[in-house]
Amino acid sequence: MAQDSKPQPFIPHEIVVKILSRLPVKSLLQLRCVSKLWRSLISSPQFAKTHLDVSSKNKDYAKHRLIFISACYRYCLKTCSLQSMLYEPSVTAIDVECPISEYSLVGCCNGLVCIAVNYESIFLWNPSTRESKKLTDYGVTLKNIDSIALGFGYDESSDDYKVVGIFVDWCNWDSYENDVQVYSLRTDTWKRIEQFPGGTSVDFRGKLASGALHWAWGSDMQSTDWVIVSLDLAKEMSRTIAQPNYVNDEFSSMLGVLGECLCILRQYGNFAELWVMKEYGKSDSWSKIATMSYSMFPKLRNQYDTPICISEDGKILLSMRREVGLYNPKDNTVEYPEVHNSGACFEHMTYVESLVSPNVDKGAERQQQ
Repeated sequence: MAQDSKPQPFIPHEIVVKILSRLPVKSLLQLRCVSKLWRSLISSPQFAKTHLDVSSKNKDYAKHRLIFISACYRYCLKTCSLQSMLYEPSVTAIDVECPISEYSLVGCCNGLVCIAVNYESIFLWNPSTRESKKLTDYGVTLKNIDSIALGFGYDESSDDYKVVGIFVDWCNWDSYENDVQVYSLRTDTWKRIEQFPGGTSVDFRGKLASGALHWAWGSDMQSTDWVIVSLDLAKEMSRTIAQPNYVNDEFSSMLGVLGECLCILRQYGNFAELWVMKEYGKSDSWSKIATMSYSMFPKLRNQYDTPICISEDGKILLSMRREVGLYNPKDNTVEYPEVHNSGACFEHMTYVESLVSPNVDKGAERQQQ
């Protein structure tokens, strides 16, 4: 019988990697138990990057999820499939076990979620693998901290994840002092940035686009007259970016990111315009891609933050405080996907499921396996 038995078929290593890189994170975590070889492969930082690259390029958002805070019965995080939100009439949200409580979402990047706790502590957390890391305390020397703005992103040049904190002390009504700090996950340290404009951020969260974080920057937190200030995560230098040439008088505007491009959602009268910077850093590349009428869609008025994402067929998912709407610029219609088990939800963000670890030490340990 031993002579008649056939050898097991051999599958080249590169084929195994291609197959595994297309699987969801939950399946990969289970497949680590198949063998020591597979555990070493799936746990390696290089495979995490390969898997992330495949998942991020999926244009129908099959590996992406929507994450938001629900405050219906208790303060908790929930997620649901972003693909279902875009292409199906209803979706069910599920509770996410977060390692902390009383939090605010700062940003999502490559599967990692940055969370601030009462503006005193900051965590990086991967909801797919449930790994988390509490950042070291920032070394701010201000006597008082009256306002804080944060941002989170990835520096591809150094393969490093960075958190930016902008701390403002309003000494009196007409003077203030800024302390801008950048945290590096690779070194686990904060560093002060000297070259940064005075003032304060109109919005709490920095918007990540083209390797830089962006804030609506004004003379005070209530300002409607603001500029776009960006901080390049690689160079750690700031600059201002020109806004579109608006025709109508501004009522209010909000800065966001849509399809990896910087965008502005702007209100005037009974309308809202959506502008997108199609070529980053080029002021003449701002293009108005949609004009929404509040008279036709009363739910939209003063109920949205910024756009969440854009589907492959051009529909725009909008956050409207307690719910979401799917706007179709082709026929100027809005659909309202039904989200079961969501409650009163806010702070909508998207993340891609990944194996990226927030713990550098664990990543180094995996590299040696």
